Amino acid sequence: MTKKTVVVALGGNALLRRGEPLEADIQRANIATAAKSIAEIANEYNVVLVHGNGPQVGLLALQGLEYKAVKPYPLDVLGSETQGMIGYILMQELKNLLPEIEVSCILTQMRVDENDPAFADPTKPIGPIYSEEEATKLAKKHNWAIKPDGKYFRRVVPSPLPIGIIENDAITTLINQNHLVICTGGGGIPVTKVNGKLVGIEAVIDKDMSAAFLAKQLNADALLILTDTDAVYLDWGKPTQKALRKTTPSELDKYTFDAGSMGPKIQASCEFIKNGGTFVGIGTLDAGLRILKGEAGTNIVAE
Repeated sequence: MTKKTVVVALGGNALLRRGEPLEADIQRANIATAAKSIAEIANEYNVVLVHGNGPQVGLLALQGLEYKAVKPYPLDVLGSETQGMIGYILMQELKNLLPEIEVSCILTQMRVDENDPAFADPTKPIGPIYSEEEATKLAKKHNWAIKPDGKYFRRVVPSPLPIGIIENDAITTLINQNHLVICTGGGGIPVTKVNGKLVGIEAVIDKDMSAAFLAKQLNADALLILTDTDAVYLDWGKPTQKALRKTTPSELDKYTFDAGSMGPKIQASCEFIKNGGTFVGIGTLDAGLRILKGEAGTNIVAE
């Protein structure tokens, strides 16, 4: 029987948990844990893997600020660096667990609209968490935009919507040859067209929106969003918080979710379902296969 195809969106905070030092060995240990869950899913599904890069791209930006001999590299270049860094470790760990499966990582460019209103309203958190006092000082020093992230603060950058995957044909070809494909990492390298030529642009695309866009293009059977919370909650953080276990886009449209965390996941999920998808699962990394079977997390289905 032909395996179903699932696009798995792996959160940057699953690779580097909130508050952990931005150390290479810690990230590798987290990725090794993530790979075990992905490998379990890959035994039953064709997996196309998309990963976040918020902590990692923020780290590279901070490192660039410390070296004064050259100007800091732009976010599109830093995004490409994180695709290589995270993709390399994911590819290696997955191949060690699945030696019989071909694992490929594609450096992926994602087109965005240079007039997207997101450029005037940065919402995408990158880098480490800070106290309000420290974040305010850094914002003034580096001309950053900052916004709350739970009880902490983080730097935020523009997060335009994806409108086209440049390497789409290459991705499809590898999937058709039964490769486990890692692509559109960090939402994809943000590019636009100027005088008919592709050029990078300062942004970090939301990986969940890109995963939904990719899933739609591939006609995937499911979209699985793995994060650091076990379900979608109403009244998150309040005594009245309540987990949604099975829901639909029309029900979710009634509620408001945080723009810097769960909001894009809900938007991406609803976009996928409204464009013909039949199933989205949201939950924790260790429950991935159970979420796909409807036994854990939040399941979002067509009306």
